[in-house]
Amino acid sequence: MASYLRGRGGRSPASIRGNIFLVGMMGAGKTSVGRVLAKRLGKTFFDSDHVIEERTGVRVSVIFDIEGEEGFRSRERAVIAELTEREDIVLATGGGAVLSEENRRLLRERGTVVYLRATVRDLFNRTRHDKNRPLLQTDDPQARMAEIFEQRDPLYREVAHVVIETGSPSLPSLVNRLEAQLVAHQTHAADSGQ
Repeated sequence: MASYLRGRGGRSPASIRGNIFLVGMMGAGKTSVGRVLAKRLGKTFFDSDHVIEERTGVRVSVIFDIEGEEGFRSRERAVIAELTEREDIVLATGGGAVLSEENRRLLRERGTVVYLRATVRDLFNRTRHDKNRPLLQTDDPQARMAEIFEQRDPLYREVAHVVIETGSPSLPSLVNRLEAQLVAHQTHAADSGQ
């Protein structure tokens, strides 16, 4: 590994321990970043929304249509409780997973939580053509995105051990920065006895 990826004490990203849980808004890149990060770290990757879709046989948007948001959130809580019990995983959570206090507690206690933060403009540009975003199927999806961001940003910050601004770097560059921050976080936690 390149030396610029090493944290204090010479630790490399390969030594990143435990579970890594990615939180953030829809369109933040949790699934894309999670897949690359898991591969680099030799961990198993899961996407909670994809697990729900596999188990139900339908897309998240269909669950929203049939069961409403609360029905979906109930399924999401069960899947997150189950997946966070596993070891050595990278988990991309759904954007609304942090709305549940129980989810926030489990994520924070069972791994290192990373908030992939992006601007509302970037998030809207990444999701505006995606019809599988049930919360954005409104007359003004950009305004709805801003409302959701305002509601959730404090919750993402509350649960996160690490916050990384996604901006517009390449995926490999973003994952490099994330690995460096994870090494620094775990080194600091070890040094402070956490």
